[in-house]
Amino acid sequence: METRVRDLSGQAKSAAREAKETIQETAQNVAQRAKAFGSSAAESARSAYETAQDKVVTGAKATDQAIRDNPYAAIGIAFGVGALIGFLARRK
Repeated sequence: METRVRDLSGQAKSAAREAKETIQETAQNVAQRAKAFGSSAAESARSAYETAQDKVVTGAKATDQAIRDNPYAAIGIAFGVGALIGFLARRK
């Protein structure tokens, strides 16, 4: 009876050890995947930021050139937009 208890105790310890190792391996795999996903997400965000920044700079340059090419039209448009905003703000 005593040897059977020792055998069962040894088996339980062995099973616990194996479970611990399996859990550690799984945790390491999950951590590696999370790190890879985080790196991928950061790279995607960086790429999107750079693309948006390029588009904004291009738009600003095009706007600047349009204003320089047509200064009176730009003044008229600015006046019209300002008057419209003023009219809408006073309507309350």
